[in-house]
Amino acid sequence: MALLKYESQVRPPLVVGEKNYHDVTEDICTPVEANPSKLWWIGFLISVALLMFGVYSIYREVTYGVGQWNLNRTIGWGWDITNFVWWVGIGHAGTLISAILLLFRQGWRTGVNRAAEAMTIFAVMCAGQFPIWHMGRVWMAFFVLPYPNTRGPLWVNFNSPLLWDVFAISTYFTVSLLFWYSGLLPDLATLRDRAKVKWRKMFYGVTAFGWTGSTKHWQRHEALSLVLAGLSTPLVLSVHTIVSFDFATSVIPGWHTTIFPPYFVAGAIFSGFAMVQTLLLVTRKVLALEEYITIEHIEVMNKVIVLTGSIVGIAYLTELFMAWYSHVNYEWFAFKENRVNLFSPYGWAYWLMMGCNVISPQIFWFRKMRRNLLVTFFMSILVNIGMWFERFVIIVTSLYRDYLPSSWSTYYSPTIWEVGFYLGTFGLFFTCYFLFAKFFPVIAVAEIKHILKKNGESYKEKMDVVEKESVEEFAHHHAH
Repeated sequence: MALLKYESQVRPPLVVGEKNYHDVTEDICTPVEANPSKLWWIGFLISVALLMFGVYSIYREVTYGVGQWNLNRTIGWGWDITNFVWWVGIGHAGTLISAILLLFRQGWRTGVNRAAEAMTIFAVMCAGQFPIWHMGRVWMAFFVLPYPNTRGPLWVNFNSPLLWDVFAISTYFTVSLLFWYSGLLPDLATLRDRAKVKWRKMFYGVTAFGWTGSTKHWQRHEALSLVLAGLSTPLVLSVHTIVSFDFATSVIPGWHTTIFPPYFVAGAIFSGFAMVQTLLLVTRKVLALEEYITIEHIEVMNKVIVLTGSIVGIAYLTELFMAWYSHVNYEWFAFKENRVNLFSPYGWAYWLMMGCNVISPQIFWFRKMRRNLLVTFFMSILVNIGMWFERFVIIVTSLYRDYLPSSWSTYYSPTIWEVGFYLGTFGLFFTCYFLFAKFFPVIAVAEIKHILKKNGESYKEKMDVVEKESVEEFAHHHAH
């Protein structure tokens, strides 16, 4: 009855080459056990240098106040909040790949989920810093914590989306961290058992939490994965919805749009998948993991990018249409004069956003382009530039000319310290990613082994032979 298999044999294998369980362990664990290469050190030191520049930029801002940033009367939010929303968006794909695709039993997630989850954690660490330093007098931060106090009527405003942000992002970070770490346990135990050096045995021994690979451990592991996936699925939708409420609940033209929540979520998945592509294309090449992160994985992710890019395009047009249809002069002015008009001070930013986010991803309708690594890498960077400009356009072009022409800003450009803070978060992100790629398996060994029987190339070929024989046998039997 080989004909009654659940999966069609048409789908290409997710693990290429004649691999057995031992090969999988060797291929994925060897880069972790080898000494860091020269290339790794160069990348790592550049990241640390950027991080140091970021730390100095924050030191300037804390010491001399927010005046170090080019914020002015109308633009109270500039680069800082743009970067906050951008980083939160990038953190979206990891949890989506892990949680939602796990619940839907999608086999292709196994090659990419570990790196995507790590990316989520590092991106949220970067994002969380922007609102904190934006407070200005950061040593007064305890005033915003919702705890009973003796300071009289001073109390946190629970109606404010900025407070929901704190709860949403901290929850998201915690669940993502647990999801990532619980998935690492079996692989950490593998590294512990293979370790030859004493400090490695100690390090992986402590981090593996005494994992033995017993049936009981695997049952608990499966149950925990499903519970965490169930918890983080609504979080994927809620976190960016709440970030969008920072804008949508205000009365500023260009912000109070009801389409913001779904449009922000689609944009977040869009930019998140693009960042996963950027990181994985480099990682698979450097660590020689082409047989596990296959062209198939890259093509599927490009399909998600073209889908979410199209949703974002529809959202832009809806926003534009509603501004015109509402007949609110201020709203239409915000779009027509501040954004769409190419000759307005920020018209270029709007059209750059449109080009990168809506027009360019349409190239992925062609299969050849979806499977082209160079095109994919270029597009993944282009998409994230476009998504950064989307946040910049939403924030700055809505603020720099408000209701009173007398308070209009001529132009807003960031200071070196604003740019430095942004570059510093890149430094933090890549420092963490380099350390992760060096000391932890970038691909989940246990999960690859799990799909090897069903989706490995050698197994697929065997099944094709078995299927052919059973069809012939069936035909032969009926002929008689």
